[in-house]
Amino acid sequence: MARSMERVIYKILTLEADAQLAHDGVLTPYGVDAEDGFVHFSTAVQLADTLDKHYAGHADLMILAVNTEACGAALRWESARGGDLFPHLYAPFTAAHVVARLSLNSTRDGLDAFLNGVG
Repeated sequence: MARSMERVIYKILTLEADAQLAHDGVLTPYGVDAEDGFVHFSTAVQLADTLDKHYAGHADLMILAVNTEACGAALRWESARGGDLFPHLYAPFTAAHVVARLSLNSTRDGLDAFLNGVG
């Protein structure tokens, strides 16, 4: 399936960023999102590598599932790590984008079931 046909993409957030999103309704860009000027997402297939590369050592994270249709034309699929196409959102990321969420611990309990149940 072509990447642009993915229905669900995933955003990894720290607990602090997730709390900020819940409180304000829109995510204040931080880290690489603030540096690059867009919101980074991963597909289900890309998620484990993204966790390993950018979130190693984080004990508690939130994984947010996002329906790509809700992102509209602001979602672009661009070449990144290893030439793979990654979803990038060139618009504010809001709580309204989120269709499901998973509290993820360091052993990633429930991640596979979450990915299989949402997509």
